[in-house]
Amino acid sequence: MEHGQIIVWCIKLVLGGIAAFLAIMLWSKSRAASWMCLVASVLISYAGIIFDMMLSLGIITAKIIVFGAPLATLIFAIVPSIFSIAALILIIKDVA
Repeated sequence: MEHGQIIVWCIKLVLGGIAAFLAIMLWSKSRAASWMCLVASVLISYAGIIFDMMLSLGIITAKIIVFGAPLATLIFAIVPSIFSIAALILIIKDVA
């Protein structure tokens, strides 16, 4: 692993950790469905960062490959966007 890549991983881990911490704090304050979807999006996104780092370090291996990428990587890329879309739809529904 190159020095620049280590710095990028550290930045992703620190900022993702802060976002996950704040999402958990929001989770304890609000139980609205829209905010819960946003919290799930942030937490799954952070889990994806950790998974990708462990995969690139060789700590874990990907067994199931779909469309040339590990299935878990695809899930961690798609599911946060789905939760974000659901959160925005619910917020728009509540405002209108």
